[in-house]
Amino acid sequence: MLGALSLGLFCGIVARTLVPGDMFRDMAGPVSWLISLVLGLVGALLGYLIFTVRLGIGDTHIFDWGGALIGTIIVLMIATLVFRRTRAARAYIHCHGGRPQAMT
Repeated sequence: MLGALSLGLFCGIVARTLVPGDMFRDMAGPVSWLISLVLGLVGALLGYLIFTVRLGIGDTHIFDWGGALIGTIIVLMIATLVFRRTRAARAYIHCHGGRPQAMT
């Protein structure tokens, strides 16, 4: 349990350092540490599913350092992309007073 938490925290911090302009860059204090921990744990799970379950490489332990770090970077990039898209859609709705019209 302690190993999983330390792995998640480490991978979350490293991923947030490596990905420029991530959506959590303005956070500080305990919330920032908690976000890093959650990102790292979700990334470890994703890395395990990609590398061990899907590709059949890596350790059979769910919290593997290599897969966890790569998985965390993937999770952070996806979260940042989703955040930017939703923020852009909200800005569009706010500026234009309604939802974008579907093209027909």
